[in-house]
Amino acid sequence: MGSTHFFFDVGNGNLLAFFDFPGLDLGPYAEVLGGLHHLAISVDPTTWQRLRERLDAAGVDYEEESGTSLYFRDPDGARVELLAEPLGEMYGHSVR
Repeated sequence: MGSTHFFFDVGNGNLLAFFDFPGLDLGPYAEVLGGLHHLAISVDPTTWQRLRERLDAAGVDYEEESGTSLYFRDPDGARVELLAEPLGEMYGHSVR
């Protein structure tokens, strides 16, 4: 009762889901051993640049790494990476 669920289509048949659980006093997100380190989302370079500009316009702090990755925190504090490389590749090499 009172919980809100948000589902976002991140492509390739995948959904990213966010849930809130009011009244459970779960506390803020924290990175812990065995927990989520970060979520990486692969986008094409043109989309990556457009999203970078939107982060700038919204005043969202982020770190850029190697000219292909942007790391920022979602509203709950979890780390998100936008990667300007094809799904399954890193620095031009297959990771499959």
